[in-house]
Amino acid sequence: HPSIHPPIHLSIYLSIYLSTYVRGRCAGGASLLLSGRRVFDVSSFVRLHPGGEEALRARAGTDIRDALDGPPHRHSPHARRWLAPVPGRGDTRRRRRRARGGGGTGKATSTIDVLALKAVDEATDLVDWRKPLLWQVGHLGEKYDEWVHQPVNRPIRLFHSDFIESLSKTAWYMVCIVWIPLVLYLTWSCYTSLARGETRLFATFTTAYSIPVHPYCFPLLFVLGMGIWSFLEYFIHRFIFHMKPPASNYYLITIHFLLHGQHHKSPFDDSRLVFPPVPAFLVIAFFYVFANTVFPEAFGVSLFTGGLFGYVTYDMMHYYLHYGSPKKGTYLYRLKSYHVKHHFEHQKAGFGITSTFWDRPFRTLIPKETFGKQD
Repeated sequence: HPSIHPPIHLSIYLSIYLSTYVRGRCAGGASLLLSGRRVFDVSSFVRLHPGGEEALRARAGTDIRDALDGPPHRHSPHARRWLAPVPGRGDTRRRRRRARGGGGTGKATSTIDVLALKAVDEATDLVDWRKPLLWQVGHLGEKYDEWVHQPVNRPIRLFHSDFIESLSKTAWYMVCIVWIPLVLYLTWSCYTSLARGETRLFATFTTAYSIPVHPYCFPLLFVLGMGIWSFLEYFIHRFIFHMKPPASNYYLITIHFLLHGQHHKSPFDDSRLVFPPVPAFLVIAFFYVFANTVFPEAFGVSLFTGGLFGYVTYDMMHYYLHYGSPKKGTYLYRLKSYHVKHHFEHQKAGFGITSTFWDRPFRTLIPKETFGKQD
């Protein structure tokens, strides 16, 4: 009876009110989630959800506390940290809703807090987010590795200069606009060059045993170039992008953050998910010169063209794994889940982007999650 147990009565009332309020908002198109008596408005986060848009929309209006432990996926401590907003600080936004209820001998009043996911607590973070981060991270020393692998949901500014800052960003479609025409031109150029019948392997060393390269070999060379890129993709990601810079070396920490650390710190910054054309040109030019130096021109450029197309595929795939919402059970869905685990939980494994092929022989495959009876 409410006159005997008013706290219990109020608790039941609030639970009913919360459920009604959340269902009503979700029916109106919003995406709200319950976590106990906390209400999170994730409407703006749905598209960014690492598990895909459909998974979050299916949970709209429900309590997610049990779902965080899986199956199908056990959320990492970093993901849970986003559900621990600091009221009144940083980027946390609260919308307070007044709930009135009565029963028995009196009335009770409570407040519903509708919270946004935590972006970053600027008051306690190790860097000043109001200033460019590139020149600050080198001073973090031994704290850098832990800090850079605690993802936040907000954009990053690297440079003071607006012009240089603009060169460090790019839209995803610029990769296709810049490099696909070059792939098409090189494809035509290589095939016509091979068709002349002047390209021979080992001609530099011996003419008697040199091997002519038939123009119909171009598709094979193209695919081989893509395969070479897939290995380079793994090698660069693992040994360069995920090197652990010495805590005492300011410059190596700064370089690491510029190359890849900033992506792990802010994995949803869509302007930094693909390589900007200017720095990409320097790397691509190096591989072009290398291929031309080591192999006969048309042969080497054919391999290079396949590798360049492999790079474009890699960049597009990487963007999609962050922003796409593949259908459950598909190859891309499994690959997206794999890459999400690399970002949020297994930063020292799962270095394949377009496939998990090279993770297997090098033993860096992310282990599959298991859910025992105790879960």
